[in-house]
Amino acid sequence: MVVLFNKPYGVVTQFTALAGHKTLACFGLPAGVYPAGRLDADSEGLLVLTDDGALQHRLSDPRFEHPKTYWAQVEGEVSEEALSRLSKGVKLKDGMTRPCRARVIEAPRVGPRTPPIRFRKTVPTAWLELVLTEGRNRQVRRMTAAVGLPTLRLVRVRVGEWDLKGLAPGEWREASS
Repeated sequence: MVVLFNKPYGVVTQFTALAGHKTLACFGLPAGVYPAGRLDADSEGLLVLTDDGALQHRLSDPRFEHPKTYWAQVEGEVSEEALSRLSKGVKLKDGMTRPCRARVIEAPRVGPRTPPIRFRKTVPTAWLELVLTEGRNRQVRRMTAAVGLPTLRLVRVRVGEWDLKGLAPGEWREASS
């Protein structure tokens, strides 16, 4: 079984209770499914859960290079140089990231976030679409910060063939594996 879940902001990617946080247990997900990968509490979007251990491993292990698509709202104006650096790979403390696809996009239709992101009149924001084939801890946030574009909001919209279409935050559906 494969379950697609639109993880809201502030939810931790685990079923076990954690003081001060909502967990996956709050959303009526089917018994026996477990996350194939993680999203930080301050990230939103597609989380794939499955009861198939081999599939969970293939989706989570970077050796299999499953593409994951993110929309990142960043602070600042995006330069061609920043896009080029993101696309070629960025040096982080734990080494170079793999090359990825990076482009500026129009503000996507994502609902409001609670709490809302910080807003400053004098600092512009932009949206990027990043397609990665690895999944280091807080990778998108660290990559955008490394090129001078701190991430304000991060939404994963696709993992491999699966996407968020038709799922509001907190909703889930079964998908074909």
